[in-house]
Amino acid sequence: MTRGRRLHPALSGVLGILVLVLLWEGYKLIGPEKGWLVGKTRVLPRASDLAMPHVSTMISRLFEPTVGASTPPLWQTVLKAAIKSLGIAGVGWAVGTIIGLTLAMLMQRFVTARSAILPWVVLSQTVPLIAIAPLVRRWGAQLHLGSLQWHDWMSVSFIASYLAFFPVAIGALRGLASPAAAHTDLMRVYGASNWQVLRSLRFPAAVPYLLPALRLGAASAVIGTVVAEVSIGLRGGIGRMIIEYAQAASADPAKPWAPIGAAVLIGLVAASVVGLLGWCLRDYQRGENNA
Repeated sequence: MTRGRRLHPALSGVLGILVLVLLWEGYKLIGPEKGWLVGKTRVLPRASDLAMPHVSTMISRLFEPTVGASTPPLWQTVLKAAIKSLGIAGVGWAVGTIIGLTLAMLMQRFVTARSAILPWVVLSQTVPLIAIAPLVRRWGAQLHLGSLQWHDWMSVSFIASYLAFFPVAIGALRGLASPAAAHTDLMRVYGASNWQVLRSLRFPAAVPYLLPALRLGAASAVIGTVVAEVSIGLRGGIGRMIIEYAQAASADPAKPWAPIGAAVLIGLVAASVVGLLGWCLRDYQRGENNA
């Protein structure tokens, strides 16, 4: 039974990919080349080879040279960019997680801090990401902290942490506040300090709430990284590569789909890391609760 439960998520993932491939090829088979039009509005995409290349064509393109005969295969170029973007997203996710947990502990401990901080935490997510990314880059370039030099990848990582901290802060706040009053009163009766209550009661109780928040924060960090790379113009990452390869779509329609697939792969890797963390904390899990 345990082995079956372990295989179930993997099999579901494989079946999900197969269903997506079948839907892609099925629509390409029956869909019109110019797409479905309602009046002058296209409601479904075009099914031509230029707009929707076959899955086999996209896979075979990965093993062909990136640009010319002397360049490495496309999959190597895309993998290098994916690793760079994953590293930047990982830094942003880690920083966002630390900030989110710190804010959650502060808001849980002090009612005044919760009333003052929580509205700003929610309001922060209403700012358009495209608008603040260039500002972060410009502000970072103006920083002078000794020998520290601000690089463009730091701006991208900052944007990633900006998106990642929100779900962590909200999920951790709800989790830290989840223990019943009887349990906290019992800890007080035994003379436990605030730190002991936090470590022995609130943090274990917060795990079912924190894991979905960490998973959402990881996905948000990946999205923020890809979007910020496009906005800032950081070269070498997946975001910039998607834009550059899209410009060559008319001559090489299968090429732009390689970095798009790599972006999806980055998201899966990020979710897997959180899944590994959840496995390490399995003793504290009694089901997951969304914030």
